[in-house]
Amino acid sequence: MKAIVCRELGPLSVLRLEDVPEPDLGAGQVRLKVNATGINFADILTVEGSYQHKPPLPFIAGFETAGEVIEVGESVGNVALGDRVMAGVRPGGFAEQAVVDARAVLPTPEKFDDITAAAFRVGYNTAYHCLLHRGQLKAGEWALIHSATGGVGLAAVELAKLHGAKIIATGGDDTKLAVARDYGADHVINYRNGEFRDQVKEITGGRGVDVVYDSVGGDVFDQSLRCMAWHGRLVVVGFTSGRIPTLSANYALIKGLSIIGCRAGEFRRNDPEGGARMDKDLLGLANGGKLHPHVSHVVPLERAVEGMQLLLDRKVIGKAVVTMG
Repeated sequence: MKAIVCRELGPLSVLRLEDVPEPDLGAGQVRLKVNATGINFADILTVEGSYQHKPPLPFIAGFETAGEVIEVGESVGNVALGDRVMAGVRPGGFAEQAVVDARAVLPTPEKFDDITAAAFRVGYNTAYHCLLHRGQLKAGEWALIHSATGGVGLAAVELAKLHGAKIIATGGDDTKLAVARDYGADHVINYRNGEFRDQVKEITGGRGVDVVYDSVGGDVFDQSLRCMAWHGRLVVVGFTSGRIPTLSANYALIKGLSIIGCRAGEFRRNDPEGGARMDKDLLGLANGGKLHPHVSHVVPLERAVEGMQLLLDRKVIGKAVVTMG
């Protein structure tokens, strides 16, 4: 089968399209014909060697897939041959086949094609867990969602709106921010037009926001601390800016702030029952036509590295997806 293989850590140029053996199938596993795989910033960090999860070399890149079950291992009862499914892999998604634990498989929502399904799990799992579980976002509260035009950002905007929040979305491009507004943002701020903290205070009447959803870190984190209401919650989702910020604890004390780390994947692994409840809620919303993963770029497998570079260059709105057809 063909796959995008990483044999050494480094820039995206280390990746190669190769012919590799089909993966072995074990008990409790299923084999998927992969039709589409979402591109995530974590894929790039994993290739660079700077992500939390460090698979042994060599590995096939890609974390989330969608396709069809073509083989079922022993002791598998939750899926059958021919089922359309979405699956998380750690890693292994940029390939024509993937073998995954059957417990990591979810039915593809009826309203989704494979491209849409491949853009669903990472973004919406992250947004759901970080906003609703960790951030405890409530109806009527102000949410400041950074990098709102990316995959996890647009998912957060859509879920926050469904749960009755008032949303301020930030980004660096007015055209992209128009999409965030379409997804439910009440206000949008282009951070290239100056510091956003003054605009946030003006929008909220000087009160500040209740929840910050920060996948950027760096200067965005620093400014966010000065945008928060009394007893605000700042949810740390990631550091796409490249700088991991530090915090003077006295500021948290003065404002009564909570700084909350969030890793949706670790939540699922440490609380499988909680993860199953989250899956049920998200699948219910998706099947009800209330969730709409946005895919701005689709590239074939042989151009997967180009798709990853588009994400790195901040050309993508929502998600980019690799197809295997």
